[in-house]
Amino acid sequence: MVHAIRIHENGGPEVLKWEEVDVADPAAGEIRVRHTAVGLNYIDTYLREGARPLPLPSVLGLEGAGVVEALGDGVSHLAVGDRIGYADMPVGAYSEERVMPAHIAVKLPDAVDDQSAAAAMLKGMTAQFLIRQCFRVEPGMTVLLHAAAGGVGLIASQWLNHMGATVIGTVGSPEKGELAKAHGVHHIVNYNTENFVERVQEITDGAGVPVVYDGVGKDTFMGSMKCLSPLGMLVCFGNASGAPDPVNLGDLSTHGSIFVTRPMLFHYTATRDALEACANDLFDVIGSGAVKIEVNQTYPLSEAAQAHRDLEARKTTGSTVLLP
Repeated sequence: MVHAIRIHENGGPEVLKWEEVDVADPAAGEIRVRHTAVGLNYIDTYLREGARPLPLPSVLGLEGAGVVEALGDGVSHLAVGDRIGYADMPVGAYSEERVMPAHIAVKLPDAVDDQSAAAAMLKGMTAQFLIRQCFRVEPGMTVLLHAAAGGVGLIASQWLNHMGATVIGTVGSPEKGELAKAHGVHHIVNYNTENFVERVQEITDGAGVPVVYDGVGKDTFMGSMKCLSPLGMLVCFGNASGAPDPVNLGDLSTHGSIFVTRPMLFHYTATRDALEACANDLFDVIGSGAVKIEVNQTYPLSEAAQAHRDLEARKTTGSTVLLP
C-alpha cells in the first residue's frame, strides 16, 4: 500500500498525517510517478495553514522527482522509466506514488540527480523567472536579495553572480551570512543587527537599487521600497514573516514612481514552451557548475511535520528534501 502525508484540517505541523492512500491508474493526459525525492517549500506551510484553501483531505507538496511508472492515453513526451521532475499544482508530492498531469513534468538530464531536482525545481525555476523574466537583471546591476541564505536565495545569489550582477543579501545571523557570502553575495547585511535600508544606501552611495527581491514579506516590505532607485521594482515573491500591509498607491510615487509586483511561478510556466524554457535554463546553469544545488537537510517523508517545524523556525538553510 502507498503512503502519503495528508491533512484533514488546516493548522500547524501537527495536522500532517502519515496515512495509507489509494493510487489509481493514470487517466488520459496523466502519468503515475514513483517518487524518489520530494521538495519542501515555504508555500507548503501556507497551504497547510489554509492561507490558500485546498479541498480536504489533501496530500500536500508541489515539487518532486521520480520515475514514470505508467502513462495515460495521449502522453507522448514521456515514456515509462523516464526520470522526471516537476514543480506545479495540483498538490500531491508528499507521497510515495501519485497520479499527476503529464504536462507539468519535464525529463531530467543526466547531470541533475533526483535529490537536486527535488530541491531545485521550484526554487530554481523561481530564481529563473525572478531574475530572467519578471525583472531581467543585466551585468553590472546591483540588486537587493532578502533571505539570501534561504533556498531561493542561495540559487539566485549564485546565478546573479554568474550573470555579472552585484548582490546585496540580507540574512538573520552571522552563520547565514557566511553561507550567503560563499554562494556569491558581495555585501552581507544582518537585518537583526543592522538597518538594511541604511546599509543599501551606503553601499550604493545613495542611488538605491533597480530591483529588490523580497521573499520575507511583512517585516521587510516598507524598507524594501525605500531601497529602490527611481522607477525601480519591488518583487514580492513570498511572505515568510507574514503578508505585508496594504499598499498606499501614493507611496509608489513618493519613492520614485516605483513598481510593486507579486508574481507566481505558475503564471510564468503556464505553457509547455514556457515551462521547458524555464527548466532548461535552470538545468544549463546546474550542468555547467555555475549554480550548485546543496541539499542541506533531508528528512524521511513520514517526518514531514518536523521538517515543517524546522523550516518555520528558520533552522534550515538552502534546500530540504523529503525522502519517501
